[in-house]
Amino acid sequence: MLALSPKLRFWFYREPTDMRKGFDGLSGLIRSQVGGDPLSGDVFIFVSRARTHVKLLYWDGDGYVLYYKRLERGRFEVPSATALSHELRRDEVVMLLEGIRVIQARRQKRYVHGVHTRGSAT
Repeated sequence: MLALSPKLRFWFYREPTDMRKGFDGLSGLIRSQVGGDPLSGDVFIFVSRARTHVKLLYWDGDGYVLYYKRLERGRFEVPSATALSHELRRDEVVMLLEGIRVIQARRQKRYVHGVHTRGSAT
């Protein structure tokens, strides 16, 4: 079972990825291309060139966890990005996996601890 905790950080790798890569290949890609640490506890997201396959790589403390999804129909709507890797919110990851176009979704204003907006008391 895949649990996408709000405490996790999610990193989307924008380049198409060879889905033959496993634990070692993906962790090597994180280190060499992104400059990230695959042992950080963050979740790294990779999508195939055809956008029909997605892999999520996660270090759970004593081993890697690899989530792999192949669509039988349709394509994953991937977020546009200029950086090689960028952070996604948990809800964006869920929408990506469920086939919801993130670009069309609108996020309502919510309270964020530690973030002050104009007119709020500090």
